[in-house]
Amino acid sequence: MFDQQARLERLLARHPDAVVVEPLPGRPALIRRDQLLVAGQDAAAAEELVRRWYDSRHDEEGLTRFRLRAPARVDVCELAADMCRDGRHRNLSVAPNHLVQGQPMWWSGPAGPPRPVRPVDPPEAERTRRTVTVAVLDTGLSPHPWYEDASWFREQRDEVAEELDADLDHELDAQAGHGTFIAGVVLRYAPTARLRARRVIGGDGVGDEAEVVRALAWLAAWGGADVVNLSLGCHTFDDRPSPVLARALAALGRRTVVVACAGNTATERPFWPAALKPVIGVAALDGTDRARFSNYGWWVDASAPGVDVASSHVWFAGVRGERFEGYATWSGTSFATPCVVGRIAGLAAREDIDAVAAADRVLDPARRRTLPDLGVIISS
Repeated sequence: MFDQQARLERLLARHPDAVVVEPLPGRPALIRRDQLLVAGQDAAAAEELVRRWYDSRHDEEGLTRFRLRAPARVDVCELAADMCRDGRHRNLSVAPNHLVQGQPMWWSGPAGPPRPVRPVDPPEAERTRRTVTVAVLDTGLSPHPWYEDASWFREQRDEVAEELDADLDHELDAQAGHGTFIAGVVLRYAPTARLRARRVIGGDGVGDEAEVVRALAWLAAWGGADVVNLSLGCHTFDDRPSPVLARALAALGRRTVVVACAGNTATERPFWPAALKPVIGVAALDGTDRARFSNYGWWVDASAPGVDVASSHVWFAGVRGERFEGYATWSGTSFATPCVVGRIAGLAAREDIDAVAAADRVLDPARRRTLPDLGVIISS
């Protein structure tokens, strides 16, 4: 408990606008203080309802963000719940701005820090029948021999560069390299995939719902992707899905497959967006059993290896002697997720089928073993 509390205190110190809320006893969540998110098309109706409390309005990609006045002392969670069920404006999509985190680390994390290893064999080239695009919304990408000469990486290299030591303490930030690691796992199963990256969480692994929604709107405007990897998420204040995030995901269209990690809090409490019905939620396996840190439950669709996964990583030498030279092993549902993503993308590319059909085959319970609360078991 002390370790968990210490981690939480460090997070709150680094993000002073974050606050812990607990409308449901024993089920805490993290939100940005006094921020209310609204799906773009509901902004006018929402403004009418919050006019007396808000200080500013920000119209952004895919959403509108209202900043409420602190002296008004408005309970943003209660306000969001009331607005969603307001009788005059049915089906308003409103939510607090939840913090999201990458998943080796969350409330009770990390499942484990990355560990440097010797070079890992690169993905094996394979013949494919079509190009598949995988979106990785994460910490960004660092150059790596596995992909640095690929055209898709050269096109976006500068805009997606990872921040390795944002707090300038001469140590690698807790989740720096997270996106680079995930990219490598995807490519191990789908070597010809074109990755499309965007930073939505920092090197400390922390971001928020607004940033994820903006990235999804950007992706939809860009033309979408066959598969989207979301190795991040959160528990919500009411244990229900954020309607703002749900709308942003729906805007990608039915031909896009979204895969998200189930989280590392070792609970069956729904973790979002993995628990959304259109999203494939992925838990982590340790051998043939559930990893001790992995979430589980009726909402989990699949499980894949998530302990001591080996992949691409960054180059970094810390003052305490730890030295990364491009490769690491890491544990968490974050790294089980790209295993499923890569299998879907690889099958779609090899057999020239759409991603939805590929996902149906990869997750076909008639072809694979299933376990209660863990879904379809995907082996390495």
